[in-house]
Amino acid sequence: MTTLLPPTPPSPSPTSPSSPFPFSHKNLSFHFTCKATSSFQPQPTSNSSNPTSLIPSKNSFLSSPDNTLLTLLQQRKTDEAWLYYTKNLDQQQLPNPTCLSRLVSQLSYQNSTVSLRRAQSIIQRLRHERQLHRLDANSLGLLASAAAKGGHVLYASSIIKSMLKSGYLPHVKAWSSVISKLASLGDDSPMEAIKIFSAVTKRVRRFSDPAVVKLSKPDTAAYNAVLNACANIGDKNRFLELFDEMSEFDCEPDVLTYNVMIKLCARADRKDLLVFVLERILEKGIPLCMSTFQSLVAAYVGFGDLVTAEKVVQAMREGRRDLCKILREANEEKLCLSDTDVFEKLLPNSVSSRDNEPPELSRVFEPNSRMYTTLMKGYMNAGRVTDMVRMLEAMRHLGDSESHPDHVTYTTVITAFVKQGLMDRAREVLAEMARIGVPANRVTYNVLIKGYCQQLQIDKAEELIKEMFDTGIEPDVVSYNTIIDGCILVDDSAGALSYFNEMRASGIAPTKVSYTTLMKAFASSGQAKLANKVFDEMLKDPRVKVDLVAWNMLVDVYSKLGKVEEAKSVIERMKENGIYPNVATYGSLANGIALARKPGEALLLWNEIRQRCGMGTGEESNPSSGLPPLEPDEGLLDTLADICVRAAFFKKALEIVACMEQHGIPPNKTKFTRIYVEMHSRMFTSKHASQARQDRRKERKRAAEAFKFWLGLPNSYYGSEWRLDSVIDEEYASE
Repeated sequence: MTTLLPPTPPSPSPTSPSSPFPFSHKNLSFHFTCKATSSFQPQPTSNSSNPTSLIPSKNSFLSSPDNTLLTLLQQRKTDEAWLYYTKNLDQQQLPNPTCLSRLVSQLSYQNSTVSLRRAQSIIQRLRHERQLHRLDANSLGLLASAAAKGGHVLYASSIIKSMLKSGYLPHVKAWSSVISKLASLGDDSPMEAIKIFSAVTKRVRRFSDPAVVKLSKPDTAAYNAVLNACANIGDKNRFLELFDEMSEFDCEPDVLTYNVMIKLCARADRKDLLVFVLERILEKGIPLCMSTFQSLVAAYVGFGDLVTAEKVVQAMREGRRDLCKILREANEEKLCLSDTDVFEKLLPNSVSSRDNEPPELSRVFEPNSRMYTTLMKGYMNAGRVTDMVRMLEAMRHLGDSESHPDHVTYTTVITAFVKQGLMDRAREVLAEMARIGVPANRVTYNVLIKGYCQQLQIDKAEELIKEMFDTGIEPDVVSYNTIIDGCILVDDSAGALSYFNEMRASGIAPTKVSYTTLMKAFASSGQAKLANKVFDEMLKDPRVKVDLVAWNMLVDVYSKLGKVEEAKSVIERMKENGIYPNVATYGSLANGIALARKPGEALLLWNEIRQRCGMGTGEESNPSSGLPPLEPDEGLLDTLADICVRAAFFKKALEIVACMEQHGIPPNKTKFTRIYVEMHSRMFTSKHASQARQDRRKERKRAAEAFKFWLGLPNSYYGSEWRLDSVIDEEYASE
């Protein structure tokens, strides 16, 4: 097969503007729309004329650096062009836009770790010198696509957003590839994918001439990517909105669109609608593919309905075409009314065709190894290891080679054994894979490494890392994160740091998990300063988005060491970065306060929590901090109440108890009674205190009596009409 390379740009005439030149990225032909003016009319990319000779003379080499660089690029000598570029970094004059654009494009096309790093360095330099406009949309789009494919998704999305901000319209294959990657990531990446999609389509709509944006407007693949993002977060309304607007851009739903809809039904807990997605595909005459049946089986497995999943596979094995009828009979459930409007519009046949005869498949489909493997995952999740092993054995003897077990099947079996702690049997499966010629991949080894780490057999996990190198499989960030976490389990913080450094030396970019896991290692060994240093490195890493979980990790590090001031300082930094503390943040700080025995800090913390819980009065109910409302949990409130009771802050303890009862959390009266009896039963019993001291004790004694009343201990409130809220109100009146 001939490898597609970026073609040489045509030589424009010196007096006429040059046209954008196409590049090929593997099998994708990119031809980007260039920067738009203030009226959103595209400007042509600036290209230099081709030199008359591809072999530079000595004189031209010395007198025309741009000419030499362009010649090397035209000869596909990308590495030599990069070296020539780096030798001239000290020169004040940058290469011309054509040379820079071609260099970034060809480095992106190489799609290796080294080449992407080189391309990123050019971008960084141009940004620093405010010369990013020298690059055309072709080069930026190719870099974004290559970065997304290489796993640098956040960097790729930043390039697309930068292009849009600068007035560029990237090719649909560039921006949709970034959306596709974002849709499948965790955290808020799917929401980011939806935002980028909306930004692109909004820009496209501003052009009155459709021909201008022909190569940038969304296609069906782009819609499938953003619909997948909606399905992953279960956003039914946004899914419907995007699905309805496909016709605006002349996009027709295909089989992958409906496969994504199967996922949406699963996320929405609408098992009754799965069969109608299949029927809708048949009704619209869309050619079916095996991925549809795999999606159906996966959905039923996700619901834990292994019986129906087995019926699908068995019906396909028997060559039956009445699969829709089988699924209708297997799922005779009442229609869910909570989201009827959304799904009535997405699947109108779910209402109109419920009483009609279900359609049949146009032809027979036989199950493949991926479907069997998906069913095996269901057995694994249900703990049915014996059934899983039987299916593996049956797959080996099937006549159809497409149904024979592959590396995914064997990895599923290995995962099941690892979950059961049967590491010897898991290694036997790995050995069998080697014997029958089914190569294990990186995922297979990562599962085994995790199993050994969980059983604290770090030496065997390290042997697997070496075995990976011996078999030509490069460990990835998951491999290193797993072994780093294993080192933490055996209190080997030095080993964790060693693997972290080895990972970075290998050119593998750390993830948020990498940083937080290393922070955990230093925290477990009491090295808070090193944990903070790792956190600062994470903040500087543009590839990692530091979220609330990461901040809470640092708060927890200091809190576990009783360093309350440091933990509070981290929380203030959180707020400055626009991240609000949650229950876990406050819970860690409360535990740190208890460990440090600083009850005064507990009062300050409770004041903030009380305001966020809406328990303040007057101005206090609208705190100037602007923090969002908080829903406290039992652990946080119980810890604060414990601190206040031990410190004899009974008024505050009563406030916290009232908050617990308001949120339906039953206070542990038995524990608080024991604490009171052990620590405070002899309070206010001295008969030799002066009258002034007795007067100062009056309010404290009143609160103590109220607390004893709440506990059910003998107190001065017996026979009176005492109310908890009256004591709290009186407290604020006296403050």
